Amino acid sequence: MTVVHPIARAWITTGGTGAQNYDEFADDAEITAIIEQNPHSALGIEMPHRAPESLGKSFLDALPDAVARLTEAKADGSYTPAEQVVVLYRITAPGEEPAYGLFAMVDTDQISTSADEPGLVIRNEDVFIAKVRERVALAEALGHLLSPVLLLQTGRGDELHAALAAAAESAGAPAATDTDQSGRTHAIWLLGPGSAQDELTALAGGGELVVADGNHRSLAAQTGGLPRFLAVVTTPASVAIQPYNRLVSELTSSPEELLDRLRAAGAEVTATTGPVEVPATGGVVHLHLAGQGYAVTLPHVGGDRLENLDHALVERIVLRDALGLDPGDKRITYVGGDYPASWLTGEVDAGRAELAILIAPVTVDDFVAVNLAREKMPRKSTWFTPKARGGLVVAELPRPAL
Repeated sequence: MTVVHPIARAWITTGGTGAQNYDEFADDAEITAIIEQNPHSALGIEMPHRAPESLGKSFLDALPDAVARLTEAKADGSYTPAEQVVVLYRITAPGEEPAYGLFAMVDTDQISTSADEPGLVIRNEDVFIAKVRERVALAEALGHLLSPVLLLQTGRGDELHAALAAAAESAGAPAATDTDQSGRTHAIWLLGPGSAQDELTALAGGGELVVADGNHRSLAAQTGGLPRFLAVVTTPASVAIQPYNRLVSELTSSPEELLDRLRAAGAEVTATTGPVEVPATGGVVHLHLAGQGYAVTLPHVGGDRLENLDHALVERIVLRDALGLDPGDKRITYVGGDYPASWLTGEVDAGRAELAILIAPVTVDDFVAVNLAREKMPRKSTWFTPKARGGLVVAELPRPAL
C-alpha cells in the first residue's frame, strides 16, 4: 500500500493563480507588489495580511480576507474542480533539463523526525513555530491547501523520473501553464483513476521521501491533525541545491567587536578585496560589513558531519555566540538562492542591513547523509531549485464529521 494518494477533490488553476510559495521572499514588500500586480495570485490567499487592501491587519485578523479571496477565485472560474486525481507536473526553461513531479496527497502519519520514529517521510530541518501556527490557522480557515510540500523520492527516483517524463510526453496539451519569476514554464496535466495513476503513486511512494521544501507545512499538517497533506513528489534528477544566505538588519555590537569575538572563538578572519560573493566551496563563509568583506574560516568541533556544516557553524558561532542572536530573531532574514550576492551586499551598503553572511550551498551528499541518519539540518540551509509553484493545484480538505 503506497503512502501517496490521489487528491479526493482538487481545484485546478485555469491560469494566472500560480505563485512563489509564501516563504520564498526576503522582503514582505515584494509579496504586496506581486499581489497588487496580479490580484489572482495565490499569494493573496497564502499571505492575506500582505495583500494591498489588508495591510495593517495581523495574519490572524486577515484570515477572513483569505477565505473571501479563495471563494471568489473558485466562483469566477480561476479554478475548476476535479475529483480523485493526481497531477503531472513539468518545469522547463531554455538550457535546462526538464524537472518533473507529481501533485498528490501524502499520509501525515508517515512523517519521521528522528531515527527512532518510523515513517517514510523525513523532515530534516528545525522550524520556526510561529510560522507553523500561521499555516495551521490558514488551513483551518480555508479548508484547503494551496502550497505543496516538495518531497524528494530517494528510493525509486530514477524510475519515477522516467515514468513522469513518459506520462507528460504522451499526455497532450497541458491543463494549464504558468511562467515564474525566473522565466521557467510550469505545466500540469490531470490524471484520473486507472492503471497509470496507480503506477505513478506506487513509484512516488516507493521509498523514503525527504522534505526538500516545506518543513513548516508538513509540521502544520501534523499539528493541525490533517490525515494527509498536499505534496509534489519530485526526483533527484529534477532538483539542485543553491545557496541559502543570511542578512542581519542590526548588529548587537560594533563590526570590530564582532570580528574580535570570532577570532577569540578560533576563527580565521581575513579581509578581502573586490565584490563579496558566495564561497565556491564549503569550509569558509564570507561576511560583508559596511564597505568591507571578510573571508572567515570557522573552527570545527569534533568529527560530526552535521555539527560542522557551514550553516550549523554560522548559527552557533556567528549568530548565537558572537552576536547573541537566536536563529529565530526578527533581525535575521534568511535569503534564498533566487537573490544574488550583490543583492545582499547592496542591502548592507544602502544601510538597510548591517551584515550579510554568504554561505556555500550544502552538498547533495551532506544533505542525503544527514537525512539518512534521521538528523535535522540547520534552519533554512537548503534552497532547492526549481521550486514547485503554489496555487496551481489546490486540495480541498475533507469536512470534519458532525
